[in-house]
Amino acid sequence: MSTTNRSITLNSDVKMPALGLGVFLSPAEQTAGIVSTAIQHGYRLVDTAAAYLNERAVGEGIRNSGVPRSELFITTKLWPGQYGYDDAMRGFEGSLSRLGLNYIDLYLLHWPVPTDFAATIQSYRAIEKLRADGRIRAIGVCNFMPQHLQKLQEETGLVPALNQIELNPFYTQPETLAENARLGIVTQAWAPIGGTYLRNRNAVTNGSDSPLTHPLVIELARKYGKTPAQIVIRWHLDHGFSAIPKSVRSERIIENFDVFDFTLTPEEIARIDALNTGVRAGADPETFTAATYPINVDAQ
Repeated sequence: MSTTNRSITLNSDVKMPALGLGVFLSPAEQTAGIVSTAIQHGYRLVDTAAAYLNERAVGEGIRNSGVPRSELFITTKLWPGQYGYDDAMRGFEGSLSRLGLNYIDLYLLHWPVPTDFAATIQSYRAIEKLRADGRIRAIGVCNFMPQHLQKLQEETGLVPALNQIELNPFYTQPETLAENARLGIVTQAWAPIGGTYLRNRNAVTNGSDSPLTHPLVIELARKYGKTPAQIVIRWHLDHGFSAIPKSVRSERIIENFDVFDFTLTPEEIARIDALNTGVRAGADPETFTAATYPINVDAQ
């Protein structure tokens, strides 16, 4: 197995591993073990969030891994229920304490919250201050669409380092990808292998309920001697995206990292691109608020 993880340089000159481990919906009681396993098998990027209610377990997994903190890249996110300048400052301190770390590599606003974008702006100003103070190495956003990115830049004069969005072969968000590229923002995919489609079977998906079961992806998996998940992860990397696939199974975590010994051809990438349905399976950023998913981020 090749473990040469490509790095991506953010607009703040911070280098980030292209492939990492996501822990959304990973039960806290399992998270420490899977984080430690991932790090021991080559992962250096771990992505969590206050709203995932497993930051303490992520911190435990980091400490149990035996890998120095300086070699790791840790991302967490501010929940909309903590938006506003002062609340964002407190939210950051809470995450830092739960993780047991002295600094965060990448700190993200979890949603744009268009119905109260003033609070979104104030939160971004707060985390920019934390970055300037050296407590965060890079800052970014999640689920921002082009109009949100444009408004953020107009209001703050700042460009996020990264935009983490729902992105997989069934939902490619070409307009957001184009805006990210225009502004020099790195695109990072959540649910990169399409797990949201398995949870939302009303989504229209070219006859399959997951990219992993699509005949094209299965065909390419056979060609390269890889799993369908490895094909989809490679598609992300070949596009220059970052991806944070999630699993609670050690064998899958290890398997998902074994994608650095092959590349897809431009024609194959284009064929996978053509699977896009334009149908979102996750929440809509235009209507999302803290009340969408009532979460007590301190309950962890």
